[in-house]
Amino acid sequence: MSRLENLLGAQSLALADHLLAADIDGSAMPGSERAALVTLLAHPDRSVRWLGDVLGLTSSGGTRLVDRLVVAGWVTRTAGEDARSRLVRLTRTGRARARRVLRSRQTVLTAALGALSAQERAQLESLLDKMVTGLAETRLPALRVCRLCDRDACAAEGKRCPLEHTVIEGDPHG
Repeated sequence: MSRLENLLGAQSLALADHLLAADIDGSAMPGSERAALVTLLAHPDRSVRWLGDVLGLTSSGGTRLVDRLVVAGWVTRTAGEDARSRLVRLTRTGRARARRVLRSRQTVLTAALGALSAQERAQLESLLDKMVTGLAETRLPALRVCRLCDRDACAAEGKRCPLEHTVIEGDPHG
């Protein structure tokens, strides 16, 4: 292993730890709940199954997650396309909570980049764009990568999502 790979691994692990430990309004919140809220903010009115697929959960795991979100008042379930499916929609409180998750994430990531100059930040952005592009070739893995992404930030200043190449017309995970 090279020093670069080792440093990348250490930085990645430390960032993941900081993101999971980030306080959301004085309460601990599991990563799956954070990811569900942010994903539903970007992709409203999706099925419980779709959400479970994106988060890498079993059918029963996805159902239990949505049950917890309903009890918390962050989502509602409505009838889907058939008798067995249910669509999930964020409530007003759920949308506000998802935005707080994104702000908390931004705080952690901004602090992590604090040691870099503006030029170094631009260089790192370019390199990360290349690296993220290679993280997924199809839509479902791309959605998993982006489960906590701030979609507006990714497309800021006329830029495109580096995983845009995974979008296929008519894809049920699109």
